[in-house]
Amino acid sequence: MKKLAFVLGVMALPLSAAADPVGLTPDMLSATVPTPSGMVEIMRNQDNAARLEGDWTLTSRPCPNFCIQPMVPAPGVTPIGELEVIAALQDPDTVVADGRIRAEFEAGTIPGAVSVPYTEAADRLGELGCAPDFDGFICEGELKKVVLFCNGPWCGQSPTAARRMIEAGFPAENISYYRGGMQNWQGLGLTVVPGGAGG
Repeated sequence: MKKLAFVLGVMALPLSAAADPVGLTPDMLSATVPTPSGMVEIMRNQDNAARLEGDWTLTSRPCPNFCIQPMVPAPGVTPIGELEVIAALQDPDTVVADGRIRAEFEAGTIPGAVSVPYTEAADRLGELGCAPDFDGFICEGELKKVVLFCNGPWCGQSPTAARRMIEAGFPAENISYYRGGMQNWQGLGLTVVPGGAGG
């Protein structure tokens, strides 16, 4: 009888793991965002027993290259969290930019994010409304806002992109920084898509 109770208990685990809904907020289960491939629903993994795997579970990689990044990578840049990223994805005047190298973007990114590797960020200000000039760009008038992110609190790619963009003339007040990046996004079980497929 004990053996049967144990087997029934084990069989019930997957059902109980998904028993409690996992929302974005108490009032919002999911959010739909536009992407080049069509609308994508962002929601959290509904398996209450889900866990991170692989590199996202590593805590103690050497610095450099894995140093803790500041909340504000440059004066005037606004730090934001996941709910602000989702709102930015729904705002046509904001670009959510994945500052990681293209291979990392293609492996998986936030739905609706565009690939702007940190090495290219200062050269692509025309996509944000800046006008080309002989010496670079003139960033005046109606400019888009940009949200930068990369791998997480230890990733220096998007902070570097922010600093380079500011040095090239893009206003810091138009830049937001999602320091949590892919590590926090995945840690919350939020939707991830391959870069280029809804990204």
